Amino acid sequence: MSAVRGSVAAGFEPVREAFQRVIDDAVGGAAFSVYRRGVPLVWLCGGRADPGAGAPWRPDTLVVLFSGTKGIAATVAAMLMAHGLLDPDRPVCEYWPEFGAAGKRGVRVHHVLAHSAGLPYVDPEPPDRLDNAANAAALAAQAPLWPPGERVAYHALTYGYLVAELARRVTGHSIGTLVRDLLAEPHGLDLHLGAAPELDGRLARVAAAPDYRISTFLTDPSRRATVERIYGPVPFDELANSVDFRRAQLAGASAVGTADSMARLYDLIAAGAVLDPERLRTATRTWSEGLDAINDRPVRFGLGYELDDPIGTYGPPAATRHSGAFGHSGAGGGRHGAWPEHGLGFSFTTNDLRSEDTDTRASSLLDALWHALDGHC
Repeated sequence: MSAVRGSVAAGFEPVREAFQRVIDDAVGGAAFSVYRRGVPLVWLCGGRADPGAGAPWRPDTLVVLFSGTKGIAATVAAMLMAHGLLDPDRPVCEYWPEFGAAGKRGVRVHHVLAHSAGLPYVDPEPPDRLDNAANAAALAAQAPLWPPGERVAYHALTYGYLVAELARRVTGHSIGTLVRDLLAEPHGLDLHLGAAPELDGRLARVAAAPDYRISTFLTDPSRRATVERIYGPVPFDELANSVDFRRAQLAGASAVGTADSMARLYDLIAAGAVLDPERLRTATRTWSEGLDAINDRPVRFGLGYELDDPIGTYGPPAATRHSGAFGHSGAGGGRHGAWPEHGLGFSFTTNDLRSEDTDTRASSLLDALWHALDGHC
């Protein structure tokens, strides 16, 4: 049995037992944290931060969040809206004039944030996927695949390019600077978009399972080619372990952080400490939903946040049916979010990447959390 570090509040011992099973089955490592109105209920980590070298996962181990980054970027966008710098109903070209080319004057900010802008990949592909400016310029000149709002399809990387450029246009600052100045430093969160060299020694090394796959709901071979175009030729783990990737400020993919800080972030959001209640309701109401036009996965989006969906991404139905659950998952198994009605935020991070259709780790932890919480409401 592999050692698990950390603690749980009284009554939450079943969550520790569920986490122990996760670690016993791990090639790498993981962490799971839960906060409720500022109080830590669960704080656990275990396994190996470097599967090759055997280095243990420590409480301060950072890991690439992949698309968990999108929830951080969505929070920054909501804060900019609260300050009157962005309006979800305004055309993107009002903030970014070049974006009005190629029939995109009807694309509004909410289309970008809710994955319905029709720009799921860059065409033609720029030479560097890690260059926000080059990709944003290409997208500004690109025609959408469908009229804005007509379909929803996950914008895996282009979400980040678009949000980063919008944020830069209205503030003059990079998205990484905004994450630091609006979220990380004011709230003491160990979250970084554009990780500095001094953080390298705390970073977990990512390893994908031999059978790791993306877009596991998709069976259409013609659209599989589109998916490959979206994600590019470089394997996830190879990309994530590169210095260039963690230095990049990809608002859709490259933030690094701890489970503890991600859980605290969503707890703060749910408690109204980051967004006022009206802004939170706006950001987490349904802005798009349906079967993903490219990936065949059922999805529901707020303004950048994933919302509770038919496949139980954010927990068992009993926990999420009326809770207004929201957050964002990450490639390979990461799951970060909030159950606002129950007043808590949670985060599962891992460097052991597994395919969505076979990975039950985060779901098992959220099931255990709900059963433990049910007696403490």
